Amino acid sequence: MKRRSVVSLVGLAISFALPTFAQQNAMVPDRQVIEQLGALGQKYKEAYANNDAAALAACYTWDAVIVTPQGPVYGRDAIENWYADQIERSHPKNHIDKVDPDSVRLIGTAGDAVWVNGELSETIQDPNGGHIEVKGYWSNIFVREGDTWKIRFDTYNVTAAPGATASPTASPGL
Repeated sequence: MKRRSVVSLVGLAISFALPTFAQQNAMVPDRQVIEQLGALGQKYKEAYANNDAAALAACYTWDAVIVTPQGPVYGRDAIENWYADQIERSHPKNHIDKVDPDSVRLIGTAGDAVWVNGELSETIQDPNGGHIEVKGYWSNIFVREGDTWKIRFDTYNVTAAPGATASPTASPGL
């Protein structure tokens, strides 16, 4: 009798686990979507490397939002202006985005929205003309507009690398 109960319990557990497993796999976009998102990522990377604010803004929907450490930026036109200002002030170089492959997930059931996150690093110019290495994390929501994917929501944070320790100064002569 115990064996029969155990077999029944195992069967019941499997019947609950299989739909959950199928749902988890269904949350991952198909290969074509991942390739299309990769093409958008390449377009963004090239625009960033070329310091091209207009091309960067073109990667976003008209109603996109970027949540920056200084606050949100709403709409493609404002995003273009924001990028232009960032490029002018910080002269970013060596921008690297690393996608967390486990983060790529469909949102909802229509197949037209995807959530992705990862890490970033780049070199920026400080106001004194020196360079600062920054690192951080980002998260995007991509949506399909016709046959094209665009960024609808972009959020990130940055942390400057620890600065060099100040050298001790001699006390004034006594």
